[in-house]
Amino acid sequence: MALSGIQIYKMLPQTNCKECGFPTCLAFAMKLAAKQVELALCPYVSEDSKALLSEAAAPPVRPIALKSNGYEVLSGNEVVLFRHEKRFFSPAGLFLRVYDSEPEDSIRHKVQAVADYAVDYVGIELKWDGIAVQADGGDFAAAVGAVRSVTHLPLVLIAPPDTLKPLLPQLNEGKLLLAFATADTWPAMAELAKAHHAALAAQASSLDEMVSLTEKIKAAGVDDIVIAPAQRGLHGTLMANTTVRRMALKQTFRALGYPLLNLPGDAPTPEMETILAAQAIGKYGGFLLMDHFTPETAYPLLVLRQNIYTDPQKPIQVQPGLYEINNPGPEDPVLVTTNFSITYFSVANEVESSGLPAWLLVTEAEGMSVLTAWAAGKFDAERIAKDVKRFNVGQKLNRKRLVLPGHTAVLSGEVEEELPGWEVRVGPREAVDVPSFLKQAL
Repeated sequence: MALSGIQIYKMLPQTNCKECGFPTCLAFAMKLAAKQVELALCPYVSEDSKALLSEAAAPPVRPIALKSNGYEVLSGNEVVLFRHEKRFFSPAGLFLRVYDSEPEDSIRHKVQAVADYAVDYVGIELKWDGIAVQADGGDFAAAVGAVRSVTHLPLVLIAPPDTLKPLLPQLNEGKLLLAFATADTWPAMAELAKAHHAALAAQASSLDEMVSLTEKIKAAGVDDIVIAPAQRGLHGTLMANTTVRRMALKQTFRALGYPLLNLPGDAPTPEMETILAAQAIGKYGGFLLMDHFTPETAYPLLVLRQNIYTDPQKPIQVQPGLYEINNPGPEDPVLVTTNFSITYFSVANEVESSGLPAWLLVTEAEGMSVLTAWAAGKFDAERIAKDVKRFNVGQKLNRKRLVLPGHTAVLSGEVEEELPGWEVRVGPREAVDVPSFLKQAL
């Protein structure tokens, strides 16, 4: 059972030394009870208290990282049910599943597409995370070898214990995920996972059976457990995922305090597979196994994941500064915008695709868009002038022309006062109109 803040406080040294970053031991105890800090922050807690407080200090959802040759997929370590309460920390890992019954050339072709795929989204590189190999009556070792001949992305291996046992010693992996431990196979699967320091996915037909199964696996010495609900479909997956996460976070129920593995690839059609994957990304899926990979479905899933797993209280920002687009010269104009990433990339992409040279001054606006920053007083004449001077913009120009976003035309007179000798123009309101403005007005 979870300990209350007062119970934790009684086990702390109660010196109020402040070395943990909190004014009192009671304040630290309350944060520890809420799973918002780690016990390691207290330098004077006794060993006996550490043992007693281990449950209170442990995260409600155990963090598990699959690793291989520099690649890593982290799941778990979540502390809230809804991202607006704090944020989600471990983005759902997307895995392409291949079968050992497929020809090796087909496997290599599919895996190569995943390994080569990368897309730039507002300055962030988005990629898929790993490969799952499932036994299906073919040569399992050869299928794994075909995958490894192409990429060293983290692996999920889905096969009976007898198939996995001779293969695992040959794999030089940092952290594998083995699947599935069931009511019948869990002793052998747990033995393999423990011997090879692998994570183990448990699958049961109901959550009551899952509780019993995870407790047995943990008692066998395997700590890194992944829960794979047997429920399928939109309703079944949603109910299972939500119940597991709610029990782990709200009730500190350790038997369900593990990351979730979902299998959208079991859907009857590729379209339903994508829908199930989108639901699992939004509702607590930790590792997602999919049977199809195409750029037109990979991109929206990655963007959805990125949007859900960013901090809603901290907009995605780019570094303020003076950016060159299409090799501008001293006669070319300076466009002004804020450091909200979507605003920056919207303007930069329009100018770059037009082929017209321009300077882009990105001002510090705490990651807000132009109108939001202007309304909040974070994008004004004083700040614009300050960044013009801070980034030595004038030294790069013979003709000093500054173009403000059209929505902030009211700032033009104030900017002229702050920057004597500069020609201040008002540009269009929308990024899509910037190229025609550069051609016609400038």
